[in-house]
Amino acid sequence: MAFYTSLSGLQASQTDMATISHNLANVATNGFKKSRTEFADVIASNLTSSPTSAVGSGVLVKGNIQQFSQGNLVQSANGLDLAISGDGFFAVKPNPDAAQVDYTRNGAFSVNADNEVVDSNGGRLQVYPVDGSGAVVATGIESTVSLRLPATSGTAVPTTTVNYSLNLSSSAGLPSGGAFSRFDPSTYNNSTSTTVYDTSGNPLTMTTYFRRETTPDAAGNTNWSAYSFIGDQAVTVGGADHTTLTFNSSGQLTAGGSSTSDPVTPSGSTGAQTITLSYGSATTQLASPFNVASRSQNGAAIGQLQGVTVDAKGLVKASYSNGDVQNLGMVAIANFSNPAGLRQLGSGYWAQTGLSGAPVAGQAGSNGAGSLMSGTLEQSNVDITEELVNLIAAQRNFQANSKALDTDNQISQTIINLRS
Repeated sequence: MAFYTSLSGLQASQTDMATISHNLANVATNGFKKSRTEFADVIASNLTSSPTSAVGSGVLVKGNIQQFSQGNLVQSANGLDLAISGDGFFAVKPNPDAAQVDYTRNGAFSVNADNEVVDSNGGRLQVYPVDGSGAVVATGIESTVSLRLPATSGTAVPTTTVNYSLNLSSSAGLPSGGAFSRFDPSTYNNSTSTTVYDTSGNPLTMTTYFRRETTPDAAGNTNWSAYSFIGDQAVTVGGADHTTLTFNSSGQLTAGGSSTSDPVTPSGSTGAQTITLSYGSATTQLASPFNVASRSQNGAAIGQLQGVTVDAKGLVKASYSNGDVQNLGMVAIANFSNPAGLRQLGSGYWAQTGLSGAPVAGQAGSNGAGSLMSGTLEQSNVDITEELVNLIAAQRNFQANSKALDTDNQISQTIINLRS
């Protein structure tokens, strides 16, 4: 009987050392939770046995209990690195086509090729759907959706109007370089540029060149020509390659203040568009130097994804190059009445069981869930010093049981070798 008692001690110590070794092996695993082996004594007795003479039969492993104490929180430069300060788990879906939801404390998320927010195992982060104001519109784990970052935002709006307010100097002379050429600065007086958008929303540079054509006539009127190009594509008006601006002796614009171009298809564009070029009453010809007081145009590009942020409540926002900001979802946090009852799946995942109870779905700071921290990761809660001390104690327990087993063996051998 003593052999089996010692053997149970050896097995229990071996299990304890294996648990501690597992803890130490995962000291650098984000979100890892250590375990502790708990034991119980074995007593064999019956109704007729004297309670003062009962001898134990060894030890058994009662269970490996997970310890969900908080790990250290460290900052990172990734806005999608998330940590829960307090209780709760992130909900992830390992398979987007299945209903299975797993739970993790490892908040090291990134973006995959499909613009989904995933962890290192490919699990999709689950969020509650929200409306445009960021208010949650559905609750419960079954209502969560995988977080995806749209690559673009908005719709393309081609430019149809360009407005200038400028002054063309009345002191400017006639160009000396001959016929107009945009490649020869001696053939025009001034130029200015602005950004326009084609039918696909691509930004293009529109440049307008101003050339003085006449000196003041008898009535004091002066003509200027305006040549416009979108990239290398000339913008024509009624088939002509320029429009004529006429100023009176007071420097006021009297003709050519607004003109609509022929359909133009800029290089690389998929469709034609017309642009109305308007100078307005603020455009003048005065003695002061050439000056562009203002320029404006309509049209808009499709916004390209530029960044994503997660606030303290878990609201995920994506920002785009056109200034749009989209609310994409609220990070779901699940809590359990008995986290120690969760089944470990490996890779930092847990699954609910009958012992853990059903997940209590919520968001940061609600239903017992901890607060959410962006740009932060939770490290393992393993204390190396404590585990090494425990490992030494477990080793000593193993050696003690080995010694007891050896002693039992020597006693048995002595009995067998007795001679009458």
